Amino acid sequence: MPTSTASETVTRFFDDYRAHDIEGMVDLCDDMAGFHYTPVEMWGRQRVIRGEGKVRTIGKVFWTGMIDSFPDLTNQVNSLTQDDDGNVAAEVVISGTQAKDWGPIGNQGKHFDLPHLFVLHVNRESRIDDITAYWDGAHINRALGRVEVD
Repeated sequence: MPTSTASETVTRFFDDYRAHDIEGMVDLCDDMAGFHYTPVEMWGRQRVIRGEGKVRTIGKVFWTGMIDSFPDLTNQVNSLTQDDDGNVAAEVVISGTQAKDWGPIGNQGKHFDLPHLFVLHVNRESRIDDITAYWDGAHINRALGRVEVD
Protein backbone atom coordinates (compact mmCIF):
# COMPACT_ATOMS: atom_id res chain seq x y z
CA MET A 1 0.00 0.00 0.00
CA PRO A 2 1.36 3.46 -0.82
CA THR A 3 1.79 5.35 2.46
CA SER A 4 0.19 8.47 1.02
CA THR A 5 -3.10 6.56 0.71
CA ALA A 6 -3.07 5.62 4.40
CA SER A 7 -2.23 9.14 5.56
CA GLU A 8 -4.81 10.65 3.19
CA THR A 9 -7.51 8.35 4.61
CA VAL A 10 -6.57 9.30 8.17
CA THR A 11 -6.49 13.00 7.27
CA ARG A 12 -10.03 12.71 5.83
CA PHE A 13 -11.12 10.92 9.02
CA PHE A 14 -9.98 13.84 11.20
CA ASP A 15 -11.43 16.37 8.73
CA ASP A 16 -14.80 14.63 9.09
CA TYR A 17 -14.39 14.55 12.88
CA ARG A 18 -13.71 18.29 12.88
CA ALA A 19 -16.85 18.80 10.74
CA HIS A 20 -18.88 16.61 13.16
CA ASP A 21 -19.64 14.24 10.27
CA ILE A 22 -19.84 10.97 12.16
CA GLU A 23 -21.29 9.11 9.18
CA GLY A 24 -18.33 10.29 7.09
CA MET A 25 -15.94 9.06 9.79
CA VAL A 26 -17.64 5.67 9.91
CA ASP A 27 -17.79 5.40 6.11
CA LEU A 28 -13.99 5.65 6.00
CA CYS A 29 -13.83 2.53 8.19
CA ASP A 30 -14.16 -1.15 7.35
CA ASP A 31 -17.46 -2.71 8.48
CA MET A 32 -15.71 -4.65 11.25
CA ALA A 33 -13.16 -1.98 12.21
CA GLY A 34 -11.89 -2.28 15.77
CA PHE A 35 -12.27 0.58 18.25
CA HIS A 36 -9.97 0.83 21.28
CA TYR A 37 -10.12 4.01 23.34
CA THR A 38 -7.88 2.73 26.10
CA PRO A 39 -8.60 5.32 28.86
CA VAL A 40 -12.41 5.14 28.55
CA GLU A 41 -14.16 3.62 31.53
CA MET A 42 -17.46 5.15 32.62
CA TRP A 43 -19.11 3.70 35.69
CA GLY A 44 -22.89 3.78 35.87
CA ARG A 45 -25.23 2.46 38.52
CA GLN A 46 -25.59 -0.96 36.95
CA ARG A 47 -22.81 -1.25 34.40
CA VAL A 48 -19.41 -0.13 33.26
CA ILE A 49 -18.88 1.17 29.74
CA ARG A 50 -15.42 0.73 28.28
CA GLY A 51 -14.01 2.13 25.05
CA GLU A 52 -13.51 -1.29 23.50
CA GLY A 53 -15.45 -2.77 20.59
CA LYS A 54 -16.21 -1.85 17.00
CA VAL A 55 -16.29 1.53 15.26
CA ARG A 56 -19.89 1.05 14.09
CA THR A 57 -21.15 0.34 17.61
CA ILE A 58 -19.05 1.72 20.47
CA GLY A 59 -17.09 4.23 18.37
CA LYS A 60 -20.13 5.82 16.78
CA VAL A 61 -21.90 6.14 20.15
CA PHE A 62 -18.78 7.61 21.78
CA TRP A 63 -18.24 10.22 19.04
CA THR A 64 -21.94 11.16 19.00
CA GLY A 65 -21.89 11.68 22.78
CA MET A 66 -18.74 13.80 22.61
CA ILE A 67 -20.14 16.07 19.91
CA ASP A 68 -23.47 16.36 21.74
CA SER A 69 -21.77 17.32 25.03
CA PHE A 70 -19.11 19.52 23.39
CA PRO A 71 -20.81 21.26 20.45
CA ASP A 72 -17.62 23.16 19.57
CA LEU A 73 -15.52 19.96 19.63
CA THR A 74 -12.58 20.21 17.28
CA ASN A 75 -9.23 18.63 16.59
CA GLN A 76 -5.85 19.75 15.37
CA VAL A 77 -3.63 17.15 13.74
CA ASN A 78 -0.07 18.04 14.69
CA SER A 79 1.70 15.13 13.01
CA LEU A 80 1.10 11.97 11.01
CA THR A 81 3.63 9.18 10.68
CA GLN A 82 2.98 6.16 8.51
CA ASP A 83 4.72 3.00 7.39
CA ASP A 84 4.45 0.83 4.29
CA ASP A 85 2.02 -1.58 5.98
CA GLY A 86 -0.85 0.92 6.43
CA ASN A 87 -0.10 1.84 10.05
CA VAL A 88 -0.54 5.52 10.85
CA ALA A 89 0.31 7.27 14.12
CA ALA A 90 -1.39 10.63 14.59
CA GLU A 91 -0.63 13.21 17.25
CA VAL A 92 -3.89 15.12 17.64
CA VAL A 93 -5.12 17.73 20.12
CA ILE A 94 -8.85 17.45 20.73
CA SER A 95 -10.57 20.36 22.42
CA GLY A 96 -14.02 21.63 23.29
CA THR A 97 -16.20 23.43 25.79
CA GLN A 98 -18.69 21.35 27.72
CA ALA A 99 -22.35 22.26 27.20
CA LYS A 100 -24.01 19.08 28.56
CA ASP A 101 -23.17 16.32 31.02
CA TRP A 102 -20.79 13.79 29.48
CA GLY A 103 -20.98 10.38 31.12
CA PRO A 104 -20.16 10.89 34.80
CA ILE A 105 -18.78 14.41 34.21
CA GLY A 106 -21.36 17.04 35.06
CA ASN A 107 -21.50 20.17 32.93
CA GLN A 108 -19.64 23.11 34.43
CA GLY A 109 -19.12 24.84 31.07
CA LYS A 110 -15.37 24.23 31.20
CA HIS A 111 -12.98 23.88 28.27
CA PHE A 112 -10.37 21.20 27.59
CA ASP A 113 -7.40 20.86 25.23
CA LEU A 114 -6.12 17.30 25.33
CA PRO A 115 -3.27 15.72 23.37
CA HIS A 116 -4.09 12.27 21.98
CA LEU A 117 -2.07 9.60 20.26
CA PHE A 118 -4.06 7.70 17.66
CA VAL A 119 -2.72 4.53 16.09
CA LEU A 120 -4.77 3.53 13.05
CA HIS A 121 -4.45 0.83 10.44
CA VAL A 122 -5.61 1.39 6.86
CA ASN A 123 -6.18 -1.73 4.75
CA ARG A 124 -5.50 -2.30 1.03
CA GLU A 125 -8.96 -0.93 0.18
CA SER A 126 -7.96 2.40 1.83
CA ARG A 127 -10.38 1.81 4.71
CA ILE A 128 -9.50 2.11 8.38
CA ASP A 129 -9.80 -1.30 10.00
CA ASP A 130 -8.50 -0.46 13.47
CA ILE A 131 -8.39 2.64 15.68
CA THR A 132 -6.61 2.83 19.02
CA ALA A 133 -6.35 6.05 21.01
CA TYR A 134 -4.45 7.05 24.13
CA TRP A 135 -4.69 10.19 26.30
CA ASP A 136 -4.35 11.29 29.90
CA GLY A 137 -7.76 10.59 31.45
CA ALA A 138 -6.90 12.46 34.65
CA HIS A 139 -6.11 15.59 32.60
CA ILE A 140 -9.57 15.78 31.02
CA ASN A 141 -11.26 15.15 34.39
CA ARG A 142 -9.29 17.99 36.00
CA ALA A 143 -9.92 20.34 33.08
CA LEU A 144 -13.68 19.70 33.28
CA GLY A 145 -13.79 20.10 37.07
CA ARG A 146 -14.38 16.46 37.98
CA VAL A 147 -12.65 15.40 41.16
CA GLU A 148 -13.07 11.94 42.64
CA VAL A 149 -12.43 11.30 46.28
CA ASP A 150 -12.33 7.70 47.55
